[in-house]
Amino acid sequence: MIKGFIKNKEDFTCENCGFFVKGNGYTNHCPQCFYSKHVDIAPGDRLATCGGMMKPFEISGSTNNIVISHVCDICGFERRNKLQSEDNIEELSKLVVKLNSQK
Repeated sequence: MIKGFIKNKEDFTCENCGFFVKGNGYTNHCPQCFYSKHVDIAPGDRLATCGGMMKPFEISGSTNNIVISHVCDICGFERRNKLQSEDNIEELSKLVVKLNSQK
């Protein structure tokens, strides 16, 4: 677990694709489009005042440890997040192809 992590079990509707996300306390991105929202300074603290959308810009890691890197569309803040069991692997594959074609 991340040092200073605060568990927040919250449901939300993705502001990028409209998918309803049932939070589990560790959920920090949409499992369909992989966008997040800049609400934390430290994971779970809800202290960020920016509120910008966090766009996925890189997928890295190994098969059992995939990491999604996000950047805030407003302030440029970056954060890395682990792939979750609820994430749509088919959509992740499409995102990887899209991101690779943009390089």
